[in-house]
Amino acid sequence: MSIVTVQLGQCGNQIGFEVFDALYSDSHCPQGLCSKRENEVYQASCKERFFSEEENGVPIARAVLVDMEPKVINQTLSKAAQSGRWKYGQHSCFCQKQGSGNNWAYGYSVHGPRHEESIMNLIQNEVEKCDCLSGFFIIMSMAGGTGSGLGAFITQNLQDHYSNSLKMNQIIWPYGTGEVIVQNYNSILTLSHLYRSSDALLVHENDAVHKICAKLMNIKQISFSDINQVLAHQLGSVFQPTYSMEGSYHYRRNPLGGFKDPALYTSWLAPVNAFNVWKTQRAFSKYEKSAALVSNSQFLLKPLDTIVGKAWNMFASKAYIHQYTKFGIEEEDFLDSFTLLEQVVASYCNL
Repeated sequence: MSIVTVQLGQCGNQIGFEVFDALYSDSHCPQGLCSKRENEVYQASCKERFFSEEENGVPIARAVLVDMEPKVINQTLSKAAQSGRWKYGQHSCFCQKQGSGNNWAYGYSVHGPRHEESIMNLIQNEVEKCDCLSGFFIIMSMAGGTGSGLGAFITQNLQDHYSNSLKMNQIIWPYGTGEVIVQNYNSILTLSHLYRSSDALLVHENDAVHKICAKLMNIKQISFSDINQVLAHQLGSVFQPTYSMEGSYHYRRNPLGGFKDPALYTSWLAPVNAFNVWKTQRAFSKYEKSAALVSNSQFLLKPLDTIVGKAWNMFASKAYIHQYTKFGIEEEDFLDSFTLLEQVVASYCNL
């Protein structure tokens, strides 16, 4: 079961590189407590999932890199090639010389339709290299223009073309203090479109990861590289193979009997379906033991409500709306996004 990763924009490409590097490093770590056979199966499963055939002994990432400016893609390709451990495919990249100017509408309404065929052809080429496609992993930010706008457009196309395959979007939640003046507009438009076309949104808050770097890792001057490595580490620990004791050489889901208290979960979901555990004797990276939690809970309720509120305050005063309407995103589109996200907030409040 293979996964095709789509890296979009500066953020998506920089994190994508760190994710593949973390996955490769983990699969080549010492086997730890597991047997040699278990380690071999673990390595083979990881390779099949994230890397395709080797070229001169070097695995090739199952990835498509997309950006509207060449700088970051060139840097990403170079870093992967210089590592000598793995690399991206020669024909897996798409870039132009004009960015999206942090404008969601430009990424979605201009770059999307203009480059749809070229990008979808690259993705199809990667899909055809898979013996069995499990789904797509789309890495993007919410605050800018290319990752968010073009990312939403490409996810919609993937839903149209590969409706039976899982589409998971990993989105980077912007700093609350603000990176881009229109980041709240870009964020609500991204979230509302992904809500309709994606199967799952895996969210990382920049503020939360920044705290990990500062308080747990004691990094004094935190860079985006530090943040991206933490993100990649978390994603790698979630995506690497796991198995059940009933068939230790068959990597699959393994629901366990713990955490059965119904009070822990919403009333419409039975505990047996609400909590699942996957495990493996093979330690992740260089740890003796590790655990990763992926939850669908109320933890994003406050950040989401804050972003919707800030965007609404700007919208009510018509601030910067003209930057979107000139590229075909009308006020009705904003109102649709506000309505949908307010319904999401209300639903999570009632959990």
